[in-house]
Amino acid sequence: MKYTRLTRQQLEELHQEFINFLATQSITGDEWDTLKKEKPEVAEEELDIFSDLIWEGVLSKVKYLENISAQHMHLFHTEEKEMKLISVKVMNPEIDLTTKEGFSWFRKNYQSDFVEYLTASKAYTADKNLDKFNLIKQGAVITKGELYQWFEDLIG
Repeated sequence: MKYTRLTRQQLEELHQEFINFLATQSITGDEWDTLKKEKPEVAEEELDIFSDLIWEGVLSKVKYLENISAQHMHLFHTEEKEMKLISVKVMNPEIDLTTKEGFSWFRKNYQSDFVEYLTASKAYTADKNLDKFNLIKQGAVITKGELYQWFEDLIG
């Protein structure tokens, strides 16, 4: 398995897609039920293959990722050849960017001496989607990129 198995909830939401996937494998509903009972390891493999296919599809479309913690924002733009990063560090330990109040403070004070910016870019490894997935595993979430674009306009 290349990525991680989808959760039960994700699999339930993708129920129809999973049925279609089984059909491409020439597995009927009855055969699936039998597989789960008699060859659970094969059923598990099918779930893993399906999960990887879904992840590949999602990751290939990801353009922006954000990882926001109490004092840091790491905003990623995943371009064709490289990944660009805008990193924001708040050097006021009383501020927590993950709270409404903390982010509100930041919006008013983003140009203060208590806020530091860094930009960087990095080439992908041989597997661009795996690079994106690893950021998600580290806590990044997929976004539409409004925050990244705002910063890019601000510091660009």
